[in-house]
Amino acid sequence: MSDSSPLKVYYDAACPICRRERRRYERLARHAESVEWLDANTHEAVLSEHGVTVQEALLSLHVEDAEGGLHRGMDAYILLMQRIPWLRPLAVLIGLPVIKPVLTWWYDRWVRRRLARQGRL
Repeated sequence: MSDSSPLKVYYDAACPICRRERRRYERLARHAESVEWLDANTHEAVLSEHGVTVQEALLSLHVEDAEGGLHRGMDAYILLMQRIPWLRPLAVLIGLPVIKPVLTWWYDRWVRRRLARQGRL
């Protein structure tokens, strides 16, 4: 997939940290127009078409590629990070077999704690 192929990013727009990270990405991305940011909380029908519930979407970042494939978790982050030239090495690093499962475990715990604190789990 080329860098200009559109991505749809389903994220938790009710999360202040998630909104901040979106803004950071938009500042860094050269092709921000090729990324559509969608609030997972309000796109239940689209997510359902992919077999994903809103709760599952809140528990992990989901990115839809131009071909309609849905990527979740670290794979979604990798796909998104590959859009920014200086983040590409980090995308490779977090995809390494030793690092990816550790980051996935940490991220999953962090998201569950955040949602539990907000009463949304």
